[in-house]
Amino acid sequence: MMEGAGLRGRWDRKAPVGTILLPMCMFLTALTLVSEAKTCPAGDYDNDNGVCCNKCLPGFRLVERCLSNNTRSDCKPCPAEQFTDRENYSPNCRGCRRCKASNHDVEISPCKVDKNTVCRCEDGYYKLNIDSEKYECRKCSPCRQNEIEKQTCTAENNRVCECIEKYYKVKGSCEPCKTCTSECQHHCLPITTQTKAPDHRNDHLINIIVGVAVGSVVSMGLVFLVTYMVTKRYIKKKMQKKPSQESDPCPESGEQFLTLIVESADIRSDKALPVSAVSDQEPPNLPDCVPLEVKIPELIYTVLDLVPVLQVKQLVRTLGVTDTEIEQAEADHRSCREAHYQMLRVWAEKGARSGGGGGRAGTILHWPLLQELLDQLRKMHLGRAAEELETKYGIQ
Repeated sequence: MMEGAGLRGRWDRKAPVGTILLPMCMFLTALTLVSEAKTCPAGDYDNDNGVCCNKCLPGFRLVERCLSNNTRSDCKPCPAEQFTDRENYSPNCRGCRRCKASNHDVEISPCKVDKNTVCRCEDGYYKLNIDSEKYECRKCSPCRQNEIEKQTCTAENNRVCECIEKYYKVKGSCEPCKTCTSECQHHCLPITTQTKAPDHRNDHLINIIVGVAVGSVVSMGLVFLVTYMVTKRYIKKKMQKKPSQESDPCPESGEQFLTLIVESADIRSDKALPVSAVSDQEPPNLPDCVPLEVKIPELIYTVLDLVPVLQVKQLVRTLGVTDTEIEQAEADHRSCREAHYQMLRVWAEKGARSGGGGGRAGTILHWPLLQELLDQLRKMHLGRAAEELETKYGIQ
């Protein structure tokens, strides 16, 4: 009994070792089978039955795959209008491409059993790829105003244009250079690389220029200050002389306001300013209710000088001029500039009739219409033209 108990104890202690060895043996067997798996040589493929079959050559398709290692795949040539351009084991060939004249395609070489049809875009068109297989032929883009051809249009690439000399690209169009930028180097001062000894004469000249500039600024400030004080004192005297009358803080026109300044300056003859100095500078803090009067013909010609010719029609349309009125202006005037003048004239006269501030006898344009014009110019990204008009007519 004791011996049996001892054998059972030894067996119980060895049982866990056998349990571990069994999975290890199964794992090693699986690794051996994988290592012995058959690998097909280059150019062949496994037909899923453990047999390596040869692929069909370009221009052929698979009819029946091989059944053993000693047999070959059955391949047949592609039928007409079909092809295969690489080794394969596909039962089907690919359809040949067709060059379509309606798409401006021209055939270069016909379809063969081992090569697809080759097409290209006809002259005057270039290829725009849609994906790896599809493309469309698009008409070559022409060079626009103030542009020259940099690269000719080919069957593969569109024409490339660049701005002519002294012009640069601004939102797709070429504009003339006016300041020193990377595109407008001819407006930049030449950079000298030579090292020279400091010239103190130049320092003296710079000091003179700075002194003159500072003196000019101070003089202008004094002119504005004296003008403002004289005007304020004169108006105060007027109000004291006529206490029974309500004072009008806003003169009827800029000319009347200027007259008040000149008259008040004459009263103080010991500190009087030349009339030309007063007329050239507007007094600061000009009341907002002073009407702004602009001569319509002068304004129109200024606008035509600032706005590109190709954007005039767009501008007048945003200002409310109809297509019928635009066509009538073009029919009445052979000159493009005269036609554009008439379009802007129609806008100004419409504003006068609708109460937009039209002036005397249709020759004066008041603030509301001018403000509308400035707003539309900025919406059309013509902020520079709007700034020129504000500078010309003293709009702050």
